[in-house]
Amino acid sequence: MAGPRVVIIGAGVVGASLADELSSRGWTEVTVVDQGPLPATGGSTSHAPGLVFQTNSSKTMTELARYTVEKFCSLDVDGQPCFLQVGGLEVATTPERLAELHRRHGWLASWGIEARVIGPDECVELHPLVARERVLGGLLVPTDGLAKAVLAVEAQLRAARARGVRTLGRHEVLDIRTEDGRVTAVVTDQGEIPADIVVCCAGIWGPKVARMAGMELPLTPLAHQLAWTGPVPALAGQEQEAVRPILRHQDADLYYRDRFDRLGIGFYGHRPLPVDVDDILSVDAAGGMPSVLRFTPDDFAEAWTETQSLLPATKEAEVEEGLNGLFSFTTDGLPLLGESPDVKGFWVAEAVWVTHSAGVGRAMAEWLVDGHCSSFDLHECDVNRFEPHQLAPEYVLARDCQNFVEVYDILHPLQPPGAPRPLRTSPFHARQQELGAFFLEAAGWERPQWYAANEPLVEGRDIPVPNDWAARYWSPIVGAEAQATRETVALYDMTALKRLEVTGRGAAAFLQRMTTANVDKSVGSVTYTLVLDHDGGIRSDVTVARLGRDHYQVGANGNLDLDWFTRHLPGDGSVQVRDLTAGTCCVGLWGPRARDVLQPLADKDFSNQGLKYFRAQRAHIGAVPVTAMRLSYVGELGWELYTTADMGAKLWDTLWEAGQGSGIVAAGRGAFNSLRLEKGYRSFGTDMTYEHDPYEAGLGFAVKMDKGDFIGRAALERRAADVTRRLACLTIDDPRSVVMGKEPVYDGDRPVGYVTSAAYGYTIGKGIAYAWLPAGLATPGRTLGIGYFDRRIPAVVAEEPLFDPSMRRLRG
Repeated sequence: MAGPRVVIIGAGVVGASLADELSSRGWTEVTVVDQGPLPATGGSTSHAPGLVFQTNSSKTMTELARYTVEKFCSLDVDGQPCFLQVGGLEVATTPERLAELHRRHGWLASWGIEARVIGPDECVELHPLVARERVLGGLLVPTDGLAKAVLAVEAQLRAARARGVRTLGRHEVLDIRTEDGRVTAVVTDQGEIPADIVVCCAGIWGPKVARMAGMELPLTPLAHQLAWTGPVPALAGQEQEAVRPILRHQDADLYYRDRFDRLGIGFYGHRPLPVDVDDILSVDAAGGMPSVLRFTPDDFAEAWTETQSLLPATKEAEVEEGLNGLFSFTTDGLPLLGESPDVKGFWVAEAVWVTHSAGVGRAMAEWLVDGHCSSFDLHECDVNRFEPHQLAPEYVLARDCQNFVEVYDILHPLQPPGAPRPLRTSPFHARQQELGAFFLEAAGWERPQWYAANEPLVEGRDIPVPNDWAARYWSPIVGAEAQATRETVALYDMTALKRLEVTGRGAAAFLQRMTTANVDKSVGSVTYTLVLDHDGGIRSDVTVARLGRDHYQVGANGNLDLDWFTRHLPGDGSVQVRDLTAGTCCVGLWGPRARDVLQPLADKDFSNQGLKYFRAQRAHIGAVPVTAMRLSYVGELGWELYTTADMGAKLWDTLWEAGQGSGIVAAGRGAFNSLRLEKGYRSFGTDMTYEHDPYEAGLGFAVKMDKGDFIGRAALERRAADVTRRLACLTIDDPRSVVMGKEPVYDGDRPVGYVTSAAYGYTIGKGIAYAWLPAGLATPGRTLGIGYFDRRIPAVVAEEPLFDPSMRRLRG
């Protein structure tokens, strides 16, 4: 037998891609089942319009799309190509959209995709049906095009069959058999198929199939309108299916594609049309394609009017046919990939559109065969990324519908989601409201960005105003709060930080295995360390506090850390991991006068000798029992103070009252981000991800190779000698040129990297941008350029940290 017994549920474009990729890696004991006939099975693939636009703010999603394009270009079925590479054109009809096209071009430059912003004349030259007077410009991506999805299914299934993969059409899945928490078989209406691994690629039926294995997927099928015109006289005689670029008119939620002398028109501007997965018929019950619902002309009326305006030649045509086709939407617009947290061997590859299908097939194949994905950073797509509230049906439906509405909207990087809010509030929330907090959201938590009560602090300070884009979700109060933190003392709500408790007789050995630093130190020690994947990539950065011989608290980055730890627990019950976050809270008390506030309240010694930097102790602050950790992500003297949620309000009030004579302020996340970048502190998920290793990220100090074995150690030994890129600090002199992240970095006219985190440094008086660069360019003093919309901003590589390199303020 070549590999384990794998059953792939769903023979759409994702399941077919996975079967091909798995079998090409030597796993051939694979069975693909689908309720419909092959290759057009009746799911979303069967009616997908096939437009592949690679542009995405997510590097991962762009790379998945790029691989899909490259693979589909190599496929054919009996001479019929599976991809028509006619290019992709997005047009702007408003100044705001034209600016957005420049921003989107920046993403493509960052991620290595050829593209350019063009003028209105060239837009019309490329797509003569476009009305010249309507457009201000366009974004051209030459490698975009039309995927022939059903042909791609056939091509990939043929290749898989040739390697021994079995494909079974007309087999409806009825159940997933499990035993002792592991999959054993897939039950179909035509018999049972033994399985060691089951991968759900069922698309719109995904939640129904996953439920058979006890797994809830935050996915909603929504209907999306697609119409086809009758013959367009201006296209008469077109013998090729597509000769013009696929076209997007995102100002009106529209896209277009050729089909000989007709046009396909896709529309996202109608009301959300969600469908309960249990109401979707099976293929047999539908008697046709169950993913296609009855067309609703009234919903399409606006689209047709706008189409006739943008493409005047369509006035001589009519809408000949249409459909409301079901597609999968998720709460954050990203796929659902990975293994069930509860049932071993049950995997999902869901909410994947044709655009990313082959890339996902490759990613999943690598993950299954190698135990990790080497080609793509999948942390954004891992199905286990969600907090419990994000799986609630009400939340899923609301956010999935919102993502449908916003699919073509211009979204700011800080733009908070809509309803349902608020969801999670810290015990400090009432006090924050009294201080006029402006809230954004983090993992469901309402988190202050700044406080209106601090507006008087702005007077007399030099707080530069950034450019219009960066000034959204910004206030000069942010700068005042940052400077006040450096001058006196500030309270920061850190409750949104994930907190895990690791206990048991095996806790120390477990954490030694899971992290890169030595955490088997004295009680009271706090260690900054990394969590690596088996290939040496960074899965997370965490703080590990030893609160007792067999008791640790881990400051983590999210639910993926909990999932990773849980999957690696020893089978003997010697270690327990528990999420403390909901029942606890945390306030950061930081600034040069922090000790003046805290010490008079405390029953323990908080002097420099009494509690040194990166040490923890339990104490009482007034009447409140706390765990105090001498850490500071703003680069100032201070502590993270943890207590139970019921005592949180009392802790805030106690500190607030005691700090009045020391000039205490409440400060928000805007100030926090500025201060952490001045200090050079990295943020996982933004500055580094699974694709980066500690040495590239400037975190080699957190790796102790002499402590014994840990996950990723062997791979890291191989990677240490070959550092070809680095995370570098850039500074910007122009105070208005504040960038936001994901912008391309240029050496001359050559894109060489991209920005991760950015902010204005209110202490140093410069803009700050961290960026991934080739190692040879990450040299202090090197002048580079950052592409920002249609501008090129000069930036200089700087030594880091920019603030307090001697660490006097932290250790004082």
